[in-house]
Amino acid sequence: MRGRRAAADGEDRTAAPGSRPWDVPLPRRSERTGTVRGAAARARGWLAGILPTLRLRLVVVFALVALTAACAASGIAYWLNRDAVLTRAQNAALKDFRKAMEDDLGQLPEDFDCAQLRDAARAMAGSTQDYEVVLRARTADGRLCAVASSRPEFTLADVPAPLRETVRRRREVDDNNRYPYHLYWQRVVRHEDPFLVGGARLIGPRPAPTGYMLKSLAPERDDLSSLAWSLGVATALALIGAMLLAQAAATTVLRPVRRLGDAARQLGEGKLDTRLKVSGTDELAQLSRTFNHTAASLEERVAELSVREASSRRFVDDMSHELRTPLTAISAVTEVLEEEQDNLDPMIAPAVGLVVSETRRLGDLVENLMEVTRFDAGTVRLVLDDVDVADQITACIDARAWLDAVQLDAERGIVVRLDPRRLDVILANLIGNALKHGGSPVRVSVRTEGDRLLVEVADNGPGIPEDVLPHVFDRFYKASASRPRSEGSGLGLSIALANAHIHGGDITAANSADGGAVFTLRLPRDARDLGDEDGEDER
Repeated sequence: MRGRRAAADGEDRTAAPGSRPWDVPLPRRSERTGTVRGAAARARGWLAGILPTLRLRLVVVFALVALTAACAASGIAYWLNRDAVLTRAQNAALKDFRKAMEDDLGQLPEDFDCAQLRDAARAMAGSTQDYEVVLRARTADGRLCAVASSRPEFTLADVPAPLRETVRRRREVDDNNRYPYHLYWQRVVRHEDPFLVGGARLIGPRPAPTGYMLKSLAPERDDLSSLAWSLGVATALALIGAMLLAQAAATTVLRPVRRLGDAARQLGEGKLDTRLKVSGTDELAQLSRTFNHTAASLEERVAELSVREASSRRFVDDMSHELRTPLTAISAVTEVLEEEQDNLDPMIAPAVGLVVSETRRLGDLVENLMEVTRFDAGTVRLVLDDVDVADQITACIDARAWLDAVQLDAERGIVVRLDPRRLDVILANLIGNALKHGGSPVRVSVRTEGDRLLVEVADNGPGIPEDVLPHVFDRFYKASASRPRSEGSGLGLSIALANAHIHGGDITAANSADGGAVFTLRLPRDARDLGDEDGEDER
């Protein structure tokens, strides 16, 4: 009752009057589920940090399973043997004690004295079971006598009181209980050693003696300790064997996985003919077959796409070459018409101007298409030369009559080794794009950073929309679908980026904080490892 009362005193007394414990709102099921999932994810992350490799995980799992099984088997074997050993020793001692009471105490005369009772105790203790005896009885003259086979090893005070009370208690005799007194026993520990204490009262017509025995269970304990030690050694050997087996199993399982990883890596590197040798019918063999089937399908698909791409490139190249001949004739005619434009009928002059501009645009488009085809075919080669960057930029803007619209900030004497023609193409596209979409003045600045050349082209326009920035270098990309036609070919920035890449450089586009778009060209100051010193570029 005190424990129950203490628990009641510990109740929360801060609740409002009339409130009930179950009025406290519980977390919703989704919150509990999220908490459990979060804990599971953290546990998986923790285990992944401790056991980073699959081999280590397999070894640990095998070891834990083996350890659990070995401990369970050893525990069961120990408890079964412990029960069997103790029961056998206990039954043998109690049986011998019962027989000794019947034989030695049953032969006492009716008027026995304490000396005779002591002799009987010593006779009972002389059994092969090696136990001590205490006898208690009233002699013929009514005197209470308690004697021991060996004092002070075992006395009546050493018998637990509940056992003495149980032995003295008389039971009713009926169909289920034939005797009023029975033999009782109890296991006790004395001086850190286990003992068996048994007691019984002799059944007879007169007050009969009561006997108690004390038997040491130390030999049985030593046997059980040896058994536990043997089982521990067996468990350790089983654990070592399980770890060796796990290592072998991990090697067997991981070898195909490693081969599969190597094959996947080769496939990712472009070796589409990579295949795995398949043997067996297990899950790993099925996985290898799936990989081979996937690789074959991918190789077939890539081959088909390569054929289509080559066909498309060939078509564009052939078309561009075929267009150049009639385009040359048309260009010659348009040049004549342009020279005579002032002498033409005012009604015809606008049409002639349109024909001239569109013919030039068509010529630029054909040249750009041929350039793109060469880049796609991988036939472009660099022809390197020493270039003064300031002179190169000045020549570029002067050849296109942009001197009044471009502000150049470049020091003389910055010499790089690049392909002059392709550098001119890059600069012309970047500056022309800035003039066309951003407006003048266009600012071109040049500087160096270590072994890199940086050229920034900034315009004075509204800038580039954020959703358009990632696509400014895409071929034929148009920021607005409502403007399908533009003055350019849609390939200029793409060609400029390709020329930068072939030099080992790059071009980035961004918006300036002061307004306007900024294109930054980064090139190596010496592209000697990428170019051809004596070769000729394809035209």
